[in-house]
Amino acid sequence: ANLVKELGLKLKYVVNTHVHADHITGTGRLKKLVPGCQSIISTKSKGQADILMGDGEKIKFGDQVLEIRETPGHTEGCVTYVFDAAGCAFTGDALLIRGCGRTDFQGGSSQTLYKSVWSKILSLPDSYILYPAHDYKGQTATTVAEEKKYNPRLTKSESEFVNIMANLNLPYPKKIDESLPANMVCGLHELPERMKDWV
Repeated sequence: ANLVKELGLKLKYVVNTHVHADHITGTGRLKKLVPGCQSIISTKSKGQADILMGDGEKIKFGDQVLEIRETPGHTEGCVTYVFDAAGCAFTGDALLIRGCGRTDFQGGSSQTLYKSVWSKILSLPDSYILYPAHDYKGQTATTVAEEKKYNPRLTKSESEFVNIMANLNLPYPKKIDESLPANMVCGLHELPERMKDWV
C-alpha cells in the first residue's frame, strides 16, 4: 500500500489466481489499506470477492486489458491472467518455473492441469514472459519457449505427467486448515489469533 501511495497510483483491483491453501492471501489487507480497490477471483473458485469472473472475460484498467483464461487442475478454480499488450501472463500455481502446482486436493486433477497448461498457457507465443505465483529458487519469470523445452513434468506425455504427479508424495499443507476458510472470503475470515492485528 505504501508503494502505491509513493508512486501516486490508484489501486483499482486486487486479483487472485485461485484460493490458496498454504498461506492467507493479502487481498483483505490491501482492501483495508487502500479503500475503494476491488477484489477479483474466478467464479469457479467458489470464493467470495467483489467481482467474480470467468474464462474469456476481460479486466480493464486505464487503457490496459487482462484476459482471464481458466486453467484448472491445481485447483478447480485456477485462472491465468494474460496481458497481451505486454506479451506476458500471470500463471498462478498452474505453471511454475520448471514445474507446476500439485493436484492432490481442492478439486485438483493431473489430467485437467496438463490439458489446461498446454491449451491455455503454452499455446501463447513462445516469446511471452510467464510470471508464476512463486518460485522456491529465487527466479521470477520464464518464457513459454523455455517451459515447452525444459519443464521436467510438462514436457512429458499426458500419461507420464499423470504418473509423475501421482507419485510426488507431498505432505498435507501445514496451514490449510487456517488458510482455506480465510481465503474463501478474501483473507479476512477467522484469522488466526497471531494475525488479528494484520488488518
